[in-house]
Amino acid sequence: MSLTLNQFLFLVITIAVVVFVTFLVSLILQLRRTAKEGGDTLIEVRELVRNLRETDKKLKEKMDDISLAIEATKKTALGLSEITWFLTSKVIRPSSKYWPLLFPILRFGWRQIKKKRKERKNGR
Repeated sequence: MSLTLNQFLFLVITIAVVVFVTFLVSLILQLRRTAKEGGDTLIEVRELVRNLRETDKKLKEKMDDISLAIEATKKTALGLSEITWFLTSKVIRPSSKYWPLLFPILRFGWRQIKKKRKERKNGR
C-alpha cells in the first residue's frame, strides 16, 4: 500500500502536532511545578524576612544594653585611672623616701605575727 503525497504530508503534520502537543503538555506541567515551588519558596522567604526583622530588633535592643555597659566601663576606667594617679602622685611617691625604713620594720612585724600563729597552732 503506497501513500499519496497528501496522505504522507497529513501523517507528517499529525506526528509533528502530536510531538508539539506532548512537548507543550510537559512544558506546562514543568511550569506548574516551578510555580508551586516558587510559591513555597516565596512563603519561606517571607518567614525568613519576618525572622530577620525580629532578630534585627533584638540585636538593636542588645546593642542599646551593650552601649550602656560600655559607658559604665568607661566611667569605671576613668575612676580607676584617677585613683591610680592620686595614689602614685600623692601617696606612694611622697612616701617613697620612707620605704627603706618601713620595709624592715614591717617584715619584722610580719615574722612576729607568723611566729605567734605558729605557736598557737602547735600549742593547741
